[in-house]
Amino acid sequence: MPADLAVIGLGPYGLPLAQAAVAAGIHTVGYATGPEAGSLSPAELRRMHAAGFRLASDPAQLGRVRTAVICAPTPRGADGSLDLGQVEAAARTVAARLRPHTTVILESPVLPGATEDFLRPLLEEGSGLRAGRDFHLAYSPSRVDPGSRDHTPAGTPRVIGGLTPACTESAAAFYGRLTDKVVRARGLREAEAVQLLETNYRHVNIALVNEMAVLCHELGVDLWDVIRCAETKPFGFQAFRPGPGVGGHGVPQDLTGHATRTLRMVELAQQVNSRMPRYVVQRAATLLNEHGKSARGARVLLLGVTYKSDLADLQATPAQEIAVRLMGLGAAVSYHDPYVPAWSVLDRPVPRADSFYEAAADADLTILLQQHRTYDLQGLSVKAQLLLDTRGATPTGAAHRL
Repeated sequence: MPADLAVIGLGPYGLPLAQAAVAAGIHTVGYATGPEAGSLSPAELRRMHAAGFRLASDPAQLGRVRTAVICAPTPRGADGSLDLGQVEAAARTVAARLRPHTTVILESPVLPGATEDFLRPLLEEGSGLRAGRDFHLAYSPSRVDPGSRDHTPAGTPRVIGGLTPACTESAAAFYGRLTDKVVRARGLREAEAVQLLETNYRHVNIALVNEMAVLCHELGVDLWDVIRCAETKPFGFQAFRPGPGVGGHGVPQDLTGHATRTLRMVELAQQVNSRMPRYVVQRAATLLNEHGKSARGARVLLLGVTYKSDLADLQATPAQEIAVRLMGLGAAVSYHDPYVPAWSVLDRPVPRADSFYEAAADADLTILLQQHRTYDLQGLSVKAQLLLDTRGATPTGAAHRL
């Protein structure tokens, strides 16, 4: 049966879209733009195949769909700007097979203007068709909460902005099959700016509480109690919590490389958040010293090394830098994570503990970096010789908190 939808890029943005589409009964073909297709487990593939999904090895299959969504990643380049190389490759692949009346949607994180100024010329040049006349072109910011059980695709509103009003309506008709609510932006740039605002909002607010964590520690104030009280305010406040750093695929965008403007607050937030792994290591060394031990030769256990709880994703995880810095101080680092069977730092495998209870009892210092649901934190606080909790997840008074 011909597919209705082609998802180009099966990484953190494309795979959730493909899963939501087949769950909604949309016959979907997925086309990988890189090694990200490895994130599809055999069980997931079987379930998705049964629901109407198939992987395309031949890009010719992309030319027989009504909607094509480009979900290629846009990592930071060497100069700090977003690297659109994979978006360009995906666009050229789509353009060579593009047929009239197809709707092309970009979900990759980009700066405002990229869909019209970067993607549109690639599609038109490669297809000989004209956007807005021969095919529809739109942008929709990806709204994925990896591993979340609360925020489903159907319950998450989708923002749509098109090159023309007809483009917006065509994209809205597609997303209306996936979600209960579609929000129409005025145009492409407004929809792109929504993604910019939402991503930076997270990073700026995390930076604020990370700075508060450092300040409150110096003042002897329990920040976690401060947040508990503050979040009772029914207006004007949303609770964010500090941590050892900020990971994930949604990188902050300060408009690096933009000709006329940068976002100074986002630049500052990046600086604050990037300092947190170093601060965690400083706290760890201080705790060891206070208990008569040196970081050199100390046995340090890292609990939870993924960037998010209950998710097997190491993208930009702060655990990497924390491990590097601890090793630089001469510590013997090991780890435990139920989602990570093997982990390497500086191209060297890090020893993995089979039992985090026994490992915590043996370690001079245990650092909780991620609060996976499988962790019994009450039991951990009893077993660990010395425990640094960077997530504020342990019972009050049971550990040293960030």
